[in-house]
Amino acid sequence: MNRPKPATKSGGIYPEGGTMKFSIVAIAALAAAWAGTALAQAKDPTIAGIEKYREMLGDDNPAELYEARGEQAWKKKAGPKNVSLENCDLGLGPGVVKGAYAQTPRYFADVDRVMDMETRINWCRMTQQGISEADIRKRPFGSADKPSEIEDLLTYVVTASKGMTMNVPSNHPKERAAYELGQAVFHMRAGPYDFSCATCHGEDNLRIRLQELPNLTKSEDAKRAYIGWPAYRVSTSRVHTMQWRINDCFRQQRLPEPRYMSEAVNALITYMAQTGNGAEYKGPALKR
Repeated sequence: MNRPKPATKSGGIYPEGGTMKFSIVAIAALAAAWAGTALAQAKDPTIAGIEKYREMLGDDNPAELYEARGEQAWKKKAGPKNVSLENCDLGLGPGVVKGAYAQTPRYFADVDRVMDMETRINWCRMTQQGISEADIRKRPFGSADKPSEIEDLLTYVVTASKGMTMNVPSNHPKERAAYELGQAVFHMRAGPYDFSCATCHGEDNLRIRLQELPNLTKSEDAKRAYIGWPAYRVSTSRVHTMQWRINDCFRQQRLPEPRYMSEAVNALITYMAQTGNGAEYKGPALKR
């Protein structure tokens, strides 16, 4: 297996070891090359084409199909108890869906813990519909031809917050503790390559190939990154949740797969959401 390369500075070149003596001419030439690279990146037709493609698809987002199925699943009686999720309390009171996603993750007194929206919906499926936790964990992430029900349900719920300002609470001690845990996990280096989330998302102007990487430790970058998830990925032809996104980041770092709905994953989502507070929610977005 090829060793993955860490993110590199956009347009930068880092010599590996040794020292070099440059003449004035060489330094000038190198500076000109860097300037040319930066200019080329600013006008990169591939990146511009990707953005144009997203704009073209923006009004016809395939995630709308997930939203429609999710609404049906929300109102359908299901599970051993044969009840719907219409009385599920997502944080704003039983049955209130509109605006709920914009205020999660949050502390829920009935479970005495902080939950992101995906975990909360699954909790309602377990407690109200009687679906076992084991069944929910069997297939949390679907495929293009067979989405998982939580992806449909979550898309329905998050769409009801579209256009609203993200206002993730941090007043409760456990909300603050979740943020601090998430921050610690974000910076924790581990695995065979000694990577952390911050390796790719802790500095400005990093990218992997053509993919620009947001600095998730900064509010403005966190806002832009967070407000589009869950997202429909064109490359996989399906909606992906934030839990899936973090799971995939762990995979790319060659770390053990995190337990679905785990405290660590909830904490990471809390850290990103609180850091990106104040932005208008625009999801589900289109991703490459």
